Amino acid sequence: MSQPDPDAWRTQVRQWLATVLEPARPPEPDQDADLAVFHNLPEDEERLLLERCRAYQRARFDAGYQALTLPVDKGGAGLTAAHVAAFADEESAYEVPPSTELISVTVRLVAMAVSLFGTPEQLHEHARAFLRTDLLACQLFSEPGAGSDLAALRTRARRDGDHWVIDGQKVWTSGAQFADYGLLLARTDPDVVKQAGITAFLVPMDAPGVETRPIRQMSGGASFNEVFLSGVRVPDGLRIGRPGQGWEVATTTLAFERTASGSGNRRKGGTFSDVLALARSLGRTSDPLVRQRLADLYVRAALRAATVDRVARTSAAGGRPGPEASLTKLMASDLLTRTGQVAAELMGARISADTGEPGTFAWTQHLLGAPGYRLAGGTDQIQRNLIGERVLKLPPEPRADRAPFSQLPGN
Repeated sequence: MSQPDPDAWRTQVRQWLATVLEPARPPEPDQDADLAVFHNLPEDEERLLLERCRAYQRARFDAGYQALTLPVDKGGAGLTAAHVAAFADEESAYEVPPSTELISVTVRLVAMAVSLFGTPEQLHEHARAFLRTDLLACQLFSEPGAGSDLAALRTRARRDGDHWVIDGQKVWTSGAQFADYGLLLARTDPDVVKQAGITAFLVPMDAPGVETRPIRQMSGGASFNEVFLSGVRVPDGLRIGRPGQGWEVATTTLAFERTASGSGNRRKGGTFSDVLALARSLGRTSDPLVRQRLADLYVRAALRAATVDRVARTSAAGGRPGPEASLTKLMASDLLTRTGQVAAELMGARISADTGEPGTFAWTQHLLGAPGYRLAGGTDQIQRNLIGERVLKLPPEPRADRAPFSQLPGN
């Protein structure tokens, strides 16, 4: 099938966006901006935000602008990286509803995993619904004893006729309380090496035996959850990929997650513009040391934006993002940390107590949330390993876990 000319297609995109969104307002420093890295909203406000996001995602899907590079037979538009860049450029001129972790996981992770590994029935029943956000999905990967070493997970799934019975615990699950399904990894064969014995499933979050408990964060919010699974019966028709193919599903999904964690249109904490506005309000912009710190922060923000664009184009052109996506994730978490540090240096004691000055004490939400972003989507240490081994082709670290999972210590 011939591709539409990107320039002519761009005009169509611009015309469509004008029918569903308002033009973007000129950027202005916002002293009342939400500086939280992770959402910290009451449940009713979170639901309202989700509905705003879903309305736009549905309109985008119905117009044919969702999953632009996904092949047509997988439910996408089958377009090129040039079309992705054109859409993003045109979209930036409009007020796009801010996304949430759950929307991003549903559309950019779970939908893509089901589209790439699912059966024709799963593509029809679930992938389309996830891409359109008719259904929302969380990610049931991490466990209390298997975070960075995800392949060491201990949640078990045993075959029982046409069903699988799942027992275990997951943790750090964003949006689980609002999700319809969870993309879950479970161990189905303990007698092979740990990566080979994992299978992926779509688990209905309202199934008997599924219990979701919110985790209260030090910033005050509860956007994460722990999920307990006790004798949860899942039909084999909700298995994603072959038995034992779960690790491939996981690594593909995590590559999409790192790309999403390093980019996306949802504001994550304070930005350079916020720090600059803070410095101006405190009368610190004439200090040469402050100017140096601001210049360093500006350069790092510009480099991250350029890297996000380059990696996004590469991923779009090739289908599945590679280990280069770790670069954007690592740069994003580093920039968040440095942004908070500069803001804290500017404020001094003001950051420890609410004096009523606008745009000051709100930075505590950023400082308390930024450390979590060094863990979300794979820790910084894991990203450095991936970059070293898979991008720079350095020798891998010694591994002592090549035996079957059942023979490893602790099992």
